Amino acid sequence: MAEVLITLGIIGIVAAMTLPSLINNKKNKELETAFKKNYSVISQALNMYYAQNGERLTPENVKNIRLKTILMDYMKVLHDCGMGSYDSEACIPNYGENHEDNPKIYKTFNGKTEMNLGMFDDGQFVLNDGSLILIENAFSNPGTVYISVDVNGHLKNPNRLGHDLFMFQLDSKGNLIPMGAKGTDYYDENDAYCSSMSTNNMNGAACTIKAINEKDYFTKLH
Repeated sequence: MAEVLITLGIIGIVAAMTLPSLINNKKNKELETAFKKNYSVISQALNMYYAQNGERLTPENVKNIRLKTILMDYMKVLHDCGMGSYDSEACIPNYGENHEDNPKIYKTFNGKTEMNLGMFDDGQFVLNDGSLILIENAFSNPGTVYISVDVNGHLKNPNRLGHDLFMFQLDSKGNLIPMGAKGTDYYDENDAYCSSMSTNNMNGAACTIKAINEKDYFTKLH
């Protein structure tokens, strides 16, 4: 009997040591699958617009926050979250920096800093799988256009850039470029925007290109 109890105790200890790692690996695999799916969904929406209209969506022809309404026609939308800027009905309201009502829902890659919500306040909507599309569609001529996605939805953690939240940039030719690729706004040769150390409020923005190119990217998340 004593030997059986000792064996069960050892099994319990081993299980306690390995279970957290197994759970973390499962969650990261789910994030990887959702990331790849959403990358494809966004790309397909842009391609469907091109096939139907004969032109690519670019920062020039979607200026003045037009992108949201266009994309919604080519995606399976569950819920319209409004714009985001000073919008109490938004999924991710942005009331400006240091405003007491700001929910500060997203953190940067290393979880040390609250991120800049100003990148998400030109359109938001939830897809039928629960993922959240967030748009930056500036008024400037031509404006900056970012399409971001929270691949498991804003109601599920970790809500961190480079973990479940990923950014893409629409270039002047209408190409969807993973943020962090050379030529995107958050490319940095010293990894300032995808670093375990940086306190920049956009740290994690450049992790999208790594999530695509590095086979072990998601397995290394913690």
